[in-house]
Amino acid sequence: MVVVMVCVLAFVQRTAYHLAQTFNGLTMTKIDQFESVFNAATKDVFRFDAPRIETLCVVTDLTGYEHTQFVLQIREFLRSLGDAEDLTWIEFDGEKSADLEGVLQQIEDQQPDLICTYRNLHSGAWRWPYSLGEHLHVFTQATNIPVLVLPRPDQDFPDELLQGTGTVMAVTDHLSGDDHLVNMAVHITAEDGTLYLTHVEPEDTFEAYIDLISKIPAIDTDVAREELQEQILKQPADYVESTQDVLEEARVPIEVEPIVALGDPLTTYQFLLQEHKINLLVLNTKDENQNAMHNLAYTLAVELRDIPLLML
Repeated sequence: MVVVMVCVLAFVQRTAYHLAQTFNGLTMTKIDQFESVFNAATKDVFRFDAPRIETLCVVTDLTGYEHTQFVLQIREFLRSLGDAEDLTWIEFDGEKSADLEGVLQQIEDQQPDLICTYRNLHSGAWRWPYSLGEHLHVFTQATNIPVLVLPRPDQDFPDELLQGTGTVMAVTDHLSGDDHLVNMAVHITAEDGTLYLTHVEPEDTFEAYIDLISKIPAIDTDVAREELQEQILKQPADYVESTQDVLEEARVPIEVEPIVALGDPLTTYQFLLQEHKINLLVLNTKDENQNAMHNLAYTLAVELRDIPLLML
């Protein structure tokens, strides 16, 4: 939505400039200059900074053998981070994790690099696909630690689902400074794997602005639609291209594939996850302006229950 608003304002301002210059009988030589300045000012370049993930915290509501099996699943799934024996593991089983406040305090004290768990801990609400559960929601909002959310152990899922991180998809929004998200996605993608950097601009928001523009007689709606769509998709595409260039120069052994489109985000991501057989979806969950989870992140986290999520 921010991308659309910025592009709409730029387009309207440029059109107004054009009309004013024409009315005064002046030349149009400054229009391209304005456009170049605008594009240069809004173009972000990816900065590579590999994160450190050495200490992992596993939280379950299981005990004994079941808890141990879940930990082993996580170790297998995250083998791209290195040998499990070389990592530090902090574990909270069902007996230790019931006290959410106590778990949060220990996480604060020990500062792991990653929390690993699943939705609806200590709750039977997992039977209804409407929430993440108290524990998981608090983990994502009350700490600055990334949270890996695997499918529940009592949920049926394909055996190949937790076989590693060979295909990872990151939901990117280059205007909000997504270097951290992309760096995390790069780091967790297995060697010789594929990272899909995706940006789905909400089509309904775009159409709403086109509808407003259509009510301005001085602006050609068809031209506006074409130019705005081109600019909206160009900006995230440029960011992904810069990511590819930087990672190639750094000789990071993964493939980076761009997916930039207009559409309904939820429907599009559901299709893409199936189409590319994604092992892990990486997304931002925090909204800087409120304590609640970012709207798109919450929708994806609730709806996409059969795929591992890395929530930042």
